Amino acid sequence: MKKVAFFNPQGNFDKHDSHLTEHPDFGGQLVYVKELAKAMGELGIEVDIITRQIIDENWPEFAEPFDYYPDAPKVRIVRIPFGGDKFLCKEDLWKYLPDYVDKIYELYKSEGRFPDFVTTHYADGGISGVMFLKKTGIPFSFTAHSLGAWKMEKVLESGMSREDAERKYKFTVRITAENLSMHYASFIVCSTNQERYEQYSHKLYDINPYDNKFKVIPPGINHKIFNQEPKPEDKEMEEYIKQLLSKTPIKRHRLPFIIMSSRIDRKKNHIAVVKAFLQNEHLKDKANLLIVVRGINNVLEYVNTEKTEEAIILKEIVESSVDEIGKSIFFANVSDQRHLASLYRIAAARGSVFALPALYEPFGLAVVEAAACGLKIVVTKNGGPAEIFAHGEGLLIDPSNINDIATKLLFAIEKFDSKKSIELAKRFSWENTALAYLDNIKHVLDNKDSIVIVDEQKLKKFYDLINTL
Repeated sequence: MKKVAFFNPQGNFDKHDSHLTEHPDFGGQLVYVKELAKAMGELGIEVDIITRQIIDENWPEFAEPFDYYPDAPKVRIVRIPFGGDKFLCKEDLWKYLPDYVDKIYELYKSEGRFPDFVTTHYADGGISGVMFLKKTGIPFSFTAHSLGAWKMEKVLESGMSREDAERKYKFTVRITAENLSMHYASFIVCSTNQERYEQYSHKLYDINPYDNKFKVIPPGINHKIFNQEPKPEDKEMEEYIKQLLSKTPIKRHRLPFIIMSSRIDRKKNHIAVVKAFLQNEHLKDKANLLIVVRGINNVLEYVNTEKTEEAIILKEIVESSVDEIGKSIFFANVSDQRHLASLYRIAAARGSVFALPALYEPFGLAVVEAAACGLKIVVTKNGGPAEIFAHGEGLLIDPSNINDIATKLLFAIEKFDSKKSIELAKRFSWENTALAYLDNIKHVLDNKDSIVIVDEQKLKKFYDLINTL
């Protein structure tokens, strides 16, 4: 085994990590793919991250067909032209995926060398792996990152009609793609046992979560960035925080922070912590609330001029707390991981808390990053964090219970110690994640008779669905 390809049609990658987390199609999945690919490269494997070429004035970073990370000579970013030039959301990519796969095949044929194995990510990457397997016989793994059936349930519970949900999110296509990906993958990667046994047991999935093809491989964090060691950018971040607090009463200048740095997305449930903070006077006296935004210098102006989902959510936060904005509630524009780690380190020195009140969190990589920098952890009990922090390394909250959130935040500020969470974070490394992937890939390549041949009729069901889009 010398070469591995990563199929990740949505989002994008570039050497500067542009837009890495602020768009719904980017976020944790791209961090996972990038860091895993780089870790494999450091272990001597040649890696191609294969995504989409975008020639769009709003996304100039993604126009070139190839790109590289300066510190990862074994990793190549390959951008395939499909679906036109302009940026498209992931829900609009489905019908173009056969072209994506055909062009990947043409690229490797022209280079005279194909990968030994493919890792696929999300449902669109997974179904691309199925099509590539049909075309080449090259096996693949499937890492879902999130599953459509559970998102559909949440969307319907929120009050959206089934017809509107289908129109917006293409759930039938996504769940069909997921089922095919699960069936034909040589192995399926889950981050936690909870993901394996609970998420994959959904009635819409035709697979047994006790099947041996499931592999629980926790993701890692970049310990070179997320740690407690002072860095040059820390001084810059200290000045930025001082500026944010400059108009507040002096007594608030040294208070700890409650930090939320998740993508501004409805399911991340920022508003719950805002309400908990506002409703508990004791908590408000003990801490400042800091919400990280990316690429937004003036949130008050942004919410009144933009109509994006992010702007709508931020407007709800602003309207619910308008009297506290700039007094006890602050927005920080932090756009890259190094400065985010600086924020965490500086805040940790004050005894600050990282809060993630997500309605559901598949794993919680951002939480481990915050823990590695010394922040105390208050995190949703729904999903992966309940398994990661199962032994008291963090405080688990019910994200639908405002009183529970306020009580745990106050306890964290006043009495909780971050030592256990710091030690926990040390166990999560991308090298360990890469080694586990490579062990499983080697097993597949040593036992090629176990690779399932793709049934044309089963794949036709997917083709028929995308032809109606």
